[in-house]
Amino acid sequence: MRVGIIQSCYIPWRGYFDFINSVDLFIFHDDLQYTKGDWRNRNRIKTQKGMNWLTVPVHYSKVEQLILNTEIDYSRAWPKKHLAQIQANYRGAPYLSDAIDIMSTINTREFNTISGLNIFLIKQICHYLNITTPMIMSSELQVTGKKTERLIEILKKVNGCTYLSGASADDYLKKSMFRENGVSLEYKSYDYPEYRQLWDGYDAGLSIIDLIANQGPGARDFISSLSPNQIIIP
Repeated sequence: MRVGIIQSCYIPWRGYFDFINSVDLFIFHDDLQYTKGDWRNRNRIKTQKGMNWLTVPVHYSKVEQLILNTEIDYSRAWPKKHLAQIQANYRGAPYLSDAIDIMSTINTREFNTISGLNIFLIKQICHYLNITTPMIMSSELQVTGKKTERLIEILKKVNGCTYLSGASADDYLKKSMFRENGVSLEYKSYDYPEYRQLWDGYDAGLSIIDLIANQGPGARDFISSLSPNQIIIP
C-alpha cells in the first residue's frame, strides 16, 4: 500500500491533489508544530495586477503549538473578504460558480481550527475532482517518534509498504531507515500541463481554486503529473 503523509494547507495547489490521488491512503499530518508564514493558513490566487494572497488569520501563541490546536481568528471578516476577492478576480472565468460553491461554506460555518477548515475544504475539492482516496489524521494513530522515525511508525501502524514524499524532503529523510524497515520510498513528480488562465502570463503554483474557476470539471484532466515519480528505494 502506497501512503502519503502531508500537513494540511489552505485551498492548496493542484500538486497537492495529484499527490492525494497517487496514494492508497492519505494521512493529514495534523499533530505537528504549526509553522508561521507557511501554506497552513494561506494560498495564492491570480488577479489583473498579479498574484494575491488569501490568508486565514489564526491565534498563534507559542512555537510548540500544533496544527490541530491552532484556532482561527474570526474577529476579522476574512471569509467575506476571501469570497469577494474570488468573485471579483474570477468574474470572467467560465466556472466561477463552481469555485464559489466549494468556498461558500467558509461564510456559513465557523471552524474551530485551521486544521478543521483545511481538511473540510480539501475533502470538498477531492469530491469535486472525483478523488476517492481514503483519508485519516495522524493524530488518530498516537505516534511518538520524530522526523523519519515518526514516519516509519505511522507507516507500520497503517501497514504501508511504500512511502510517497515530495523531493524537498530528501535533505532530512533518513533513507537508511526505510531500507532497514522494508519500506519503499518514492518522490512525487510535479510536472503539469498549462491551462487557460485569466490575465496575462501563466502561474503554475496557484491555488486549485484558479484551476477550478477556469476549467471546471475538466480540472481533473490537469492534475496528473506528466512525469513518473522518482523511485529512491525499490
